[in-house]
Amino acid sequence: MKRQSLIAYGEPLEPTQAEVPVPSGTGIIVKISHCGVCHSDLHLQDGYFNLGGDRQLDVRSGRELPFTLGHEIAGTVEAVGPDVKGISPGENYAVFPWIGCGECELCTSDQENLCKVQHHLGINVDGGYASHVVVPHARYLLDVSGIDPLLAGSYMCSGLTAFAALKKVAGHVAKGPLLITGLGGVGMMGLQFAKALFPEATIIAADIDPAKRELALQNGAAHVFDPSAEDARKQVFKTCGAATASVDYVGAEGSFNFSQSVLDKGGIIVVAGLFGGKFTMPIPMLPMRIITITGSFVGSLGEAKEMLDLVRQGAVGAIPVDVRPLDQASNALDDLRAGNVTGRIVLEV
Repeated sequence: MKRQSLIAYGEPLEPTQAEVPVPSGTGIIVKISHCGVCHSDLHLQDGYFNLGGDRQLDVRSGRELPFTLGHEIAGTVEAVGPDVKGISPGENYAVFPWIGCGECELCTSDQENLCKVQHHLGINVDGGYASHVVVPHARYLLDVSGIDPLLAGSYMCSGLTAFAALKKVAGHVAKGPLLITGLGGVGMMGLQFAKALFPEATIIAADIDPAKRELALQNGAAHVFDPSAEDARKQVFKTCGAATASVDYVGAEGSFNFSQSVLDKGGIIVVAGLFGGKFTMPIPMLPMRIITITGSFVGSLGEAKEMLDLVRQGAVGAIPVDVRPLDQASNALDDLRAGNVTGRIVLEV
């Protein structure tokens, strides 16, 4: 099988070849049709996450090179192991990549994405920047009938991250505006899901890129703001009042500081982005403002199914898709790093 592989950290991907595995037990071989390009792939290419203050979280250990990135996978079943039931070659699926041990309390309570024993495709185990991928069990194959095949795989991270984070603010959006910070691929999906989940809510959005702000207005945002503007906070308060909920799909120092600064008393901020940095806050301000700060890491298998049902019903608008051939994977990462992407890059195999 052909792959675009990480050969050395901090370096461009290179083409490699390998034999297509023969599935055993409950294993399944999926011939990949599309794989989305995610911002977290940049951190894996670099080998670290930025923790701020010249500190880094090293993520190089335990991963043998060459390694295949890519976790937003969709494709066709090509072969199945002898213990597979209910799945046949030729059927199309999206692949849930957030695989754990399958046995611990988290896994058996539909929180497998939070399992400490990670077998995440494209993160810990070879993933989707390839012609084929090994899926360990049929439960990780999700029906995508009636869903745009270009976006089917991207819903497994970009969509699921957006959807699961928004579910955490459901109890707040009826009280005031919902702020979406960051209008990249995840944030644009967040805007679409927010409209579907909270049709009566006032949804506002923020991004430093004027083109993305304009696109958000065209796609249903009531107001948009440049968080880097000196008077950005005042603009929010003057335009629509303090936000009662905020989802930060960037996860950078600037995005977080802006997002929490416009929260009303009793508000909530959910951080779903992993861009990097750190934040500080005077401790007395937490009880005085009564705000909640929480994180969200992709979503569960159950949430993925719930999300796909919502998409299948036609309630969620599509986002712009830039389709590129697999051999352009490294260039796609470069463009994403440079901030030159609106919507989602999807590699077509």
